Amino acid sequence: MLKKDLLELCLLQVLSRGDQYGYELLRQLHDGFPDTQESAVYALLRGLCRDGFTEQYQGAVSGGPARKYYRLTPAGAAKHAQLLEAWRSLKATLEALGVK
Repeated sequence: MLKKDLLELCLLQVLSRGDQYGYELLRQLHDGFPDTQESAVYALLRGLCRDGFTEQYQGAVSGGPARKYYRLTPAGAAKHAQLLEAWRSLKATLEALGVK
């Protein structure tokens, strides 16, 4: 499981808890992956939308430009489960090898 897969898993995990706007997603990911470029996260979000794992919609205007929100689709929930299983498998393999 590479960094891109881990970032996708984290994006889908956050979205599994509820709709989020782009900057909020970015902020949460930046805490765990501080060296990740903002453009890379937005590229992943666009790819998840294009592949049908998330949907994007405009939020209400609140004194500034309307925010773009993202939500998980049923296909995204399935992708989340798949990536989570891959992560658990990798984690178990690493622990079995003594990597902690």
